[in-house]
Amino acid sequence: MRPSLPPKPNEKIHLGRHRRMTESDPDRNGRERSITDRAGWQRWLPGLDTLRRYETAWLRHDLVAGLVLATMLVPVGIAYAVASGVPGIYGLYATIIPLLVYALFGPSRILVLGPDSSLAAVILSVILPLSGGDPLRAVTLAGMLAIVSGTVCILAGVARLGFVTELISKPIRYGYMNGIALTVLISQLPALFGFSIEDKGPLRDLWAIAGAIMQGRTNWTALVLGAATLAVILFLRGSKRVPGILIAVVGATVIVAALDLAARSGVAVLGPLPQGLPGFVVPWISYADIGPVLIGGCAIAVVSFADTSVLSRAYAGRTGTHVDPNQEMVGLGAANFAAGFFQGFPISSSSSRTPVAEAAGARTQLTSVVAALIIAFLLLTAPNLLQNLPKTALAAVVIASAIGLIEVTDLKRIYRIQRWEFWLSMVCLVGVAVLGAIPGIGLAIAVAIIQFLWDGWRPHSAVLGRAHGVKGYHDITRYPDARRIPGLVLFRWDAPLFFANAELFKERVLDAVAKSPTPVRWLVVAAEPVTSVDVTAADSLVELQQALEQRGTRLCFAELKDPVKDKFKRFGLFTLVGEPFFFSTVDAAVKSYVAAHAGERLGASTDASRPPQLTLWGF
Repeated sequence: MRPSLPPKPNEKIHLGRHRRMTESDPDRNGRERSITDRAGWQRWLPGLDTLRRYETAWLRHDLVAGLVLATMLVPVGIAYAVASGVPGIYGLYATIIPLLVYALFGPSRILVLGPDSSLAAVILSVILPLSGGDPLRAVTLAGMLAIVSGTVCILAGVARLGFVTELISKPIRYGYMNGIALTVLISQLPALFGFSIEDKGPLRDLWAIAGAIMQGRTNWTALVLGAATLAVILFLRGSKRVPGILIAVVGATVIVAALDLAARSGVAVLGPLPQGLPGFVVPWISYADIGPVLIGGCAIAVVSFADTSVLSRAYAGRTGTHVDPNQEMVGLGAANFAAGFFQGFPISSSSSRTPVAEAAGARTQLTSVVAALIIAFLLLTAPNLLQNLPKTALAAVVIASAIGLIEVTDLKRIYRIQRWEFWLSMVCLVGVAVLGAIPGIGLAIAVAIIQFLWDGWRPHSAVLGRAHGVKGYHDITRYPDARRIPGLVLFRWDAPLFFANAELFKERVLDAVAKSPTPVRWLVVAAEPVTSVDVTAADSLVELQQALEQRGTRLCFAELKDPVKDKFKRFGLFTLVGEPFFFSTVDAAVKSYVAAHAGERLGASTDASRPPQLTLWGF
């Protein structure tokens, strides 16, 4: 008999019945309950709610998936720690604690958190110049970065700001993620080739790497081993059931140990790991470090939640469940916050490890708990198991992950359909590659804000007419034969009215009046797309009303939304324009104008060179 699937997060199971009722279904008293009506502990601790409704049929799947996941998390955690500028053991610390905390606070059933390549470049860019080569200081700085990013995420989640990352468009996200991937890839090339350089930024690092290769500093044994590891990982990447990373890393470790390549060929290895579990440590930093750490922590919060929210929504859609983005932010923040106090560093969701858990049959976050306990057991009983793990193999793991971050296919599509957004993506990519990870992310956010403001600053507007054979009123530039009524201008504004576009709105309205083929008596704003109005725009509307009044033109509004109409009343615009001149539909405004001027011959074509067409559009 097939085990039942886990219930959706917004479901409650009625014992003794064969059916499930969602929380939006009416209960026995006829009342409805929604997700937001749940008890406080269920909202903030969804893991306990899952545990309360856990089914024994899921246990076998979660145990097996946890074992499979742990075999992947160990080498990946160590590799990303080294790429982030801290010793490899701290990658395991940053894996154990966040998995346990997210299982309690996280709303997603199978999302896997841990060290991630998308954050490595950001973490490294902060701690490298501040640590001065001291690994303990680097760990302290990394821990405080995790606390800062976790705090930012928690506060944003509690304030219900989970939507903020949606303000970053897909092309911009592609741009900075491609830039981060390129930065990470370049940073791992020295380890792959078996030498080291002083990090000075992606472009200068490339120059230094080329110089080192030309000087003959390449360790060919390390390069062959690393390249073979990378090839195996990439070759097996398409299979969800074959642990390509585990096979490649174990194979490289066995080869190094069997042939004693560390001593005979100078292949750098991980070395023995400290025995024991991470302890509670407050990562105190100096006053001079506060500024860079705060900026870096905020940048990490943006990147990590952007990745996590996209991945979480994707899996929620596939499983037919609902995930609250605000609780997702709280879960991610709690995991980072805890990691910072237990010798970890900033973490995020993983688009490579989550599919492994899914393919292994994970049903709930118990999979992550099992994986964390297995890693903890490894640190307690066999810390030297990975001492011969070659660093070139770790570099291959990170490079493979960085390659997976690079988006090319969708950018080709964007280039075909909207080139200016493609070039925005390229600007963000170059910004990260040239300026560094944190300034590049700042540039991406600035570009996103400019793009948002530009769309609202220079929106589309149109003068409307009635086109033959088409219902409604349409842009006369697209329908040149559309008919207009003499003395009436229907003007549509396709954006909110706010400080950045208020003056432009006034200019376009007056321009539409000036270009009308007949003197304008009514100017009707088709305001359905107007979702908001601010004080600056309200003052501009007052000036517009006065300017139109001097021309003998009446300002009217149609299809204005009630919340916007409430603002009009608060700003005094409702009284200024006059309640009779606010219409529920454009059609109602047209009929009112026609009724008011029934004795006149109406129905002019938009072509001023042709004589007026004496029809009333069917009225």
